[in-house]
Amino acid sequence: MALQVTDITPSDQLKPVGNVVLVVVDIQGGGLENPFTPSKPEQTFMPGRPERNAAAVTLVEAFRAAQVPVVFIQEVHKPSLVDIGRELDGNEGPHCIEGEPATELHPGLDPRPDEYLIKKRRYSAFYGTELDIVLRGYKAETVILIGGMTDVCIHYTAVDAHQYDYHIRTVSDLVVGSGQELHDAALRAIKYLQRDALVSSDAVYTWLGEQK
Repeated sequence: MALQVTDITPSDQLKPVGNVVLVVVDIQGGGLENPFTPSKPEQTFMPGRPERNAAAVTLVEAFRAAQVPVVFIQEVHKPSLVDIGRELDGNEGPHCIEGEPATELHPGLDPRPDEYLIKKRRYSAFYGTELDIVLRGYKAETVILIGGMTDVCIHYTAVDAHQYDYHIRTVSDLVVGSGQELHDAALRAIKYLQRDALVSSDAVYTWLGEQK
């Protein structure tokens, strides 16, 4: 019988296995003050995105300084929406349209020439992309996830990472959901997959400090 996860307190220890890669999931908006306006009345957005975006930039720089790989993920769809599939069947209208300012990565999260930018057409960063190939190239065993949305792209990327046998570490204070309740529920679902899946940014910084 499955046990319900009720405690989503992040660990203060990263406890990675093998090589580590930071995966920055869909931190987009191009620096616009209000990049994501609701396309349907029932849509909500969790507060705190600007602060977490800024913190993500700082974390990426720390990974680079420690020479730990970073992979950037960007959801992109053609204006024709030929590649959007069933994503319009749910709570979202057209989103992440190629060429629109809101689709661009957040300033400070531009990949360097030796880093990978993986564009995806579905919620999971693994589905139909080269992410698994890139991670195996880095000989990664542990993936650290930051970005959004916790209850959508982070959740489904974590599920696929689990099914590809990677160890998941989701930085609880550097992911943002479409609402606090859904954010918390997604973290419970991710922790259900792996007991060590939720960590704090402090845990990540402590580990990075040990790599120098």
